[in-house]
Amino acid sequence: MTQDDKQKNLFEKDIEEKQLDRRVVLKLLRYVKPYKFLMSLTVFMLLIIAGLEILGPYLIKIAIDRNFTPQKPEGFVYIAILFGAVLVAQFVFRFIQQYLTEYLGQKIMYDMRMDIFNHIQEMEMSFFDKNPVGRVLTRVTTDVQALNEMLSSGIVTFFGDIFMIAGVVIVMINLDWKLSLVTFSVLILLVIATFIFRKKVRISFKIIRAKVSNMSSFIHEAITGISTVKLFNREAQNAQEFDGINKSYMLEYLKTIFYYSVFFPVVGFISAIAVALIVWYGGGLAIKSVLTLGTLVAFIQYIEKFFSPIRDLSAKYSVMQGAMAALERIFNLLDTEKSEDMASRASVIELPRTSSFTVIEFRDVWFAYQGEEYVLKGFNLRLARGEKIALVGETGGGKTTVTRLLSRLYEVSRGAITIDGTDIRQIPLGELRKRIGVVLQDPYLFTGTIGYNISLGDERAGGRVETAARVVGADRFIDRLPEGYGEEVRERGVNFSAGERQLISFARAVAFDPEI
Repeated sequence: MTQDDKQKNLFEKDIEEKQLDRRVVLKLLRYVKPYKFLMSLTVFMLLIIAGLEILGPYLIKIAIDRNFTPQKPEGFVYIAILFGAVLVAQFVFRFIQQYLTEYLGQKIMYDMRMDIFNHIQEMEMSFFDKNPVGRVLTRVTTDVQALNEMLSSGIVTFFGDIFMIAGVVIVMINLDWKLSLVTFSVLILLVIATFIFRKKVRISFKIIRAKVSNMSSFIHEAITGISTVKLFNREAQNAQEFDGINKSYMLEYLKTIFYYSVFFPVVGFISAIAVALIVWYGGGLAIKSVLTLGTLVAFIQYIEKFFSPIRDLSAKYSVMQGAMAALERIFNLLDTEKSEDMASRASVIELPRTSSFTVIEFRDVWFAYQGEEYVLKGFNLRLARGEKIALVGETGGGKTTVTRLLSRLYEVSRGAITIDGTDIRQIPLGELRKRIGVVLQDPYLFTGTIGYNISLGDERAGGRVETAARVVGADRFIDRLPEGYGEEVRERGVNFSAGERQLISFARAVAFDPEI
């Protein structure tokens, strides 16, 4: 499979047609709903700001027609004071609106990040087998950040631009409807240009966001496995592979740059045509005294205020499309079925905490990580209390799988696993895992201290940290450390040897005092 084929597989689901956008918007509204008052207040502020901006050219029109043309300078003072008051009011309302918009964005981002993180923690292990960590990480970080850009620079201010355009059209028609019709005759060109631009940019931004996710996955994998990369002299090959991914992203982004480089000058050209029409047609009317000079000047200012939001909306289109593509992936993740909470089943059997198991049985257990590629076929095992059993077999024979199935990190495909005759699928998941201690051959340590890594913050386990360490012999190297159990553990425990990490992992299992 080529690199392009791999990339296609990673993001082919992200490139869908526009009917998906409605679903995404409706899901986003669920996060906006708790802050509907704040959203309404922000939109109201935008309405006031648009009104104040529209008022400016009208005041200039009054000054020209009532004071400049008839040469009555005494009225200029009042117009100047009123114009200054409008500018101050714009500043105040825009400050409030901007703060509320950013505040709203941060609150929604907080809620969404919490939902994504909690959802990820409840996913089946099979989900993590199929999805690289880098891609999952992108959902919580850059994809959610794209939402903030959309809220602060997109959706909310979108209303302000619409208010501005609508207000300008209404005022221009009221001033002179004939000149307005002549001016707006160029809109057909704007509609055509916008349609072509939107069609070209839409798919491109979805591909870009997906390529960013692909790039994050590659970088995460390369850095996580940096020791293996160095040991096998893979630096040059990794750089070559990353060059392909990076170049693919760059070339796709260059397409959007080209589209914008064409579109903005086109909008500017159409705006210039509109101004020319005003000067040509409106100037002729002014010479004939059919149109006042103030109205002509106001029209020129209003046409700029008309096209300015259009350019603004076009600039925000990239933000909106990037955010929409990010939201599609976020909601696809949130829609992914998570591991079923056994506590919600009506048939759940609550085991008393004081009870102790007698027998664990694997009854004709079949399991496959993918499709029909079974790792276990008709596996049977009976383990009585007090017994210690070692499973011996070739690599890939299913030894680790047995442990994973007993802990219900995965569900059996066929058959059943029982504890004293009770199917473990009928035991609350949390209760089951409290009773089982597992030490994997590749232990994982979290950033923090040795003490924290043994207890994982659990109060009951915290009281048994030193005892557990002594039981497994980890105290011998821990006591030699400057900070003892408070010694810092760096990312993935890189400041400890493989054996020391394993001992800490053993101590962790003992500290939780499991029955199995």
